Amino acid sequence: MPKTLILWFDEVGNDAVAQVGGKNASLGEMVRTLGCRGVRVPDGFATTAEAYRDFLKQTGLEPKLGALVAHFRDGKTSLQQSGEALRALILNSPFPEPLEQAIRAAYARLAEKTGLSEPAVAVRSSATAEDLPDASFAGQQESFLNVRGDRALLEACRRCYASLFTDRAISYREAKGFDHLDIALSVGVQQMVRSDLAGSGVMFTIDPETGFPHTVVIDAAWGLGETVVQGSVDPDKTILFKPLLKDRQLSPIIGKTCGGKAMKLVYAEGGSRRTRLVETTAAERAAHVLSDKDIIELGRWAVIVEDHYGRPMDIEWAKDGETGLLYLVQARPETVRTRESTTSFSHYRLDEKPEPIARGAAVGNAIAIGPACVIAGPADIARFRDGSILVTEMTDPDWVPVMKRAAGIVTDLGGTTSHAAIVSRELGVPAIVGTGNASKLVHDGQDITLSCADGDVGAVYPGTLGFTREEIDLDAIPATKTDLMVNLANPASAFQWWRLPARGVGLARMEFIISSLIKVHPMALVHPERLSPAERARVAELTHGFAEPQDYFVETLARGIGRIAAVFHPHPAIVRLSDFKTNEYAHLLGGGPFEPHEENPMLGFRGASRYYDDRYRAGFALECRALKRVRETLGFANVIIMVPFCRTVGEADRVLAEMAANGLSRGEAGLKIYMMCEIPANAILAADFAQRFDGFSIGSNDLTQLVLGVDRDSGLLSDLFDERDPAVKRMIEAAIAGAHAAGIRIGICGQAPSDHPDFAAFLVGLGIDSISLTPDSFAATAAHVAEAESKSDMTPQSRSTTLNPETQV
Repeated sequence: MPKTLILWFDEVGNDAVAQVGGKNASLGEMVRTLGCRGVRVPDGFATTAEAYRDFLKQTGLEPKLGALVAHFRDGKTSLQQSGEALRALILNSPFPEPLEQAIRAAYARLAEKTGLSEPAVAVRSSATAEDLPDASFAGQQESFLNVRGDRALLEACRRCYASLFTDRAISYREAKGFDHLDIALSVGVQQMVRSDLAGSGVMFTIDPETGFPHTVVIDAAWGLGETVVQGSVDPDKTILFKPLLKDRQLSPIIGKTCGGKAMKLVYAEGGSRRTRLVETTAAERAAHVLSDKDIIELGRWAVIVEDHYGRPMDIEWAKDGETGLLYLVQARPETVRTRESTTSFSHYRLDEKPEPIARGAAVGNAIAIGPACVIAGPADIARFRDGSILVTEMTDPDWVPVMKRAAGIVTDLGGTTSHAAIVSRELGVPAIVGTGNASKLVHDGQDITLSCADGDVGAVYPGTLGFTREEIDLDAIPATKTDLMVNLANPASAFQWWRLPARGVGLARMEFIISSLIKVHPMALVHPERLSPAERARVAELTHGFAEPQDYFVETLARGIGRIAAVFHPHPAIVRLSDFKTNEYAHLLGGGPFEPHEENPMLGFRGASRYYDDRYRAGFALECRALKRVRETLGFANVIIMVPFCRTVGEADRVLAEMAANGLSRGEAGLKIYMMCEIPANAILAADFAQRFDGFSIGSNDLTQLVLGVDRDSGLLSDLFDERDPAVKRMIEAAIAGAHAAGIRIGICGQAPSDHPDFAAFLVGLGIDSISLTPDSFAATAAHVAEAESKSDMTPQSRSTTLNPETQV
């Protein structure tokens, strides 16, 4: 039968991996099935695996390749010697005439389709063992961009064949247990998207670090996408919440950072080079590559692709600078997080956190310790010491032989969706990428600690620090009738806890988002004229790119809240309005002019008293704008707002009126408003406060402090500070009874139930509705609560039941 040497993308699908490799089969699948749903994929064709095997047969290469591989496996030749010899055999062998003519004819047909005499194409390798569910082979073979003309195309195809034996590909197959000669190579030839005039990047339909399944993570840089996949630039990063993308009225962007993007890859004009790396302009570095509209379109496409394939995906995209249209140019299965255990996960925690040497984007969630091995470039790879932490400017797939011997990896450049980051995840090696200058700050041989344990941002610390690793067995966490929730403050680390069987977020601290992400006092954005020149310059730097400085506060706060609200959606996320004390507010950028000096800030101008006061009313309006945006624009209707430190019933009325004036009216659009029950007056007048709020949350720290007259921060009186004191328990009992008599829910969000099993049992005995815990104490406290419930003859509710947040709260 005549050989099939060429297949067009619309002739293949997912069942054609053996014919055209994983990459090309996936492209064909998208072209054939997703175009009708609005997903654009550039046209193209593929040489077949049969063509590759025929090439080896016609040229007599197969036995020669086999002999070289045998010498390598027997230890007679090094990896470098073997790879060079294998590649030379292929590069020096001409294509059989039928294959050459088939490639020429297909390229001519593509020219006819595009209306161009010599269309620019991307020429990519696609191995028959590639883009598999358990092995990505990310970046192991070569790709060539902006290839024009028959001669250049044929040479690029031959180089793709040879790249099956790059040192990195040989090493990767050895690590994964693949036979080198069982694998065939297909070459994909795809019409180029003019992303050199716009931008491109990568997106995952799962959080690549935590495995949180309900996100789309998009990396973007200017120019051709090789800079992102190779990790040579710090890209923009955007995070979307998938479940809300189906509503076209919403824009569920819950994370958005602007990367450095110092370089971009563009077309080269003239000469033999097809592409060139150039510096980006200051305007490009300061701007986001994608508009929100583009981000939402890509996010919706990502969901379509994932739904079609039935699994999380790793997708490459490009934007055409001539037409402004977006395209998908690759899609492969995600290979790391989808293979993790669904019944347990590991949590790492440092015993101490000194000032870090450098920070960057975390890859994984582990901690590594060891001596640094600072490598300037690929030429110095041979001096890497096994078990060291590799510190270098950037890595690419050529570094795989070293990466698998490293305890950890630190790079100056790169993002978390690069090929090197993907491979480090597959190898189980923690990494911190995009630090900027770690290779200049860390000394060769210096003992360092690499920590990816705090969410998105990883840190490199001096010295060998102690740490703990806890394995959390989800199957061992018992079901409880009492709703167990979690306290979350840091959006960057919130996704780490998505596997816990929590029924929502019982306390999200707004002030942490303000201090760690926003950094600016809200009133400083309202009245910048009251700031010093240095403060105004710093504020201008932080707020660059926003139409108004106040928009920076609103959008950053909204996204931080949205990210926390996403973790256990649709279960409730109770967000406490800011509860800084005046001394804490004063330490924010620009805070000095707006905060009075108080002798006792703990009992001073804090909580509810600020919101209706002219000294902070405009700042509170920004908080309300952010919350309104979270619920109405991002779409998190599960967000409940909680008012802290509300001293009197009259003050409650004033705060609720102020919120309503800012578009947050209790009951409208299902909005629920809770109150922190943390002042004795709240418990004593529980019936009156219950008429104004939908629920209470007991703040046991402040309540204990005020009932016993003990400063919670005083080391001298620490022996007297005890939430289990009879007087405090009497107040808690009154609060729970008052809430239930009024028909509203009441929970607790203090530390006491985690620290004291007998206190948890006390709360269960009173019939408290929910207990909110620090995530790392969730499993242990769940056991205490379940035991207390069993003694009270309570029937546990199956935690597999999905509670409706409207009935739950």
